[in-house]
Amino acid sequence: MKMRGDRFRLVLLLAVAMMFWLAAPSGFRSFEAQAAPAADPWPRWKTADQNNPAEIDFTAWDTLLAKYLRPSSTGINLFRYVAVTKADRAALDQDVARLAALPISTYNRAQQRAYWINLYNALTIKVVLDHFPVDTIMEINISPGFFSFGPWDKKLLQIEGEAVSLNDMEHRILRPLWGDPRTHYALNCASLGCPNLGLTAYRAQDMEARLDAAAQAYINHPRGVRFADGKLTVSTIYEWFIADFGGDEAGVLAHLKRYADPALSRRLSSHSGFDDTAYDWALNGTAN
Repeated sequence: MKMRGDRFRLVLLLAVAMMFWLAAPSGFRSFEAQAAPAADPWPRWKTADQNNPAEIDFTAWDTLLAKYLRPSSTGINLFRYVAVTKADRAALDQDVARLAALPISTYNRAQQRAYWINLYNALTIKVVLDHFPVDTIMEINISPGFFSFGPWDKKLLQIEGEAVSLNDMEHRILRPLWGDPRTHYALNCASLGCPNLGLTAYRAQDMEARLDAAAQAYINHPRGVRFADGKLTVSTIYEWFIADFGGDEAGVLAHLKRYADPALSRRLSSHSGFDDTAYDWALNGTAN
């Protein structure tokens, strides 16, 4: 029955998508942009203590990454989900619970930023492991609501008495409260099309350098920007969240050129917009 229900929901979602496509003057790409969550600030999380010098410990997250995350020949960091031991799954569960129990509002803003990024990434890995094996995170349909998909809207943690989801962390905290498009390069959704899961935890002291490096790595990789037969294809991230990249295709191109290598920047300068978008939702996991 579950398979039939999932197929029915998929057919209905496709039908709704087609309705948007027919109604939208620029077609399906406009539907995708409309379907992506907007940045909606959650004022509750603006509180911080700038005089608090305490640093959050991300050692456990570093340990897990060092053990199971590997760079690949394709330039994509792959996580060895299949190899994670029961003990390491338990350690990840405990670390996510430890981070969720911190009084994060009492830390300074730099520590808070590292906290939300690392907690988002660790929680994403935990969700995949909790439902593994899967071929894509899109199969983990635990979000509430008939038209929801994936795990992103499920309230997975209690933080300072608030129920928080992955979408809350990204779209109600990190994106609106920091207003930095490089946020998209730090967060990983367990997919090949996504910017790389960092090999180490993000930390306040090297945040700027890490964000710049992540932006450069993604934009100069074919899943971020590529040309074929003179046509420019960019990651669908730039369509979903175009508001974060200047609000239009010219803004996206300006952002891309800022982090592009010289040769790529020159090619981008010959375009006034992009021709297509692409994204690969296959799991960012190794075969063994």
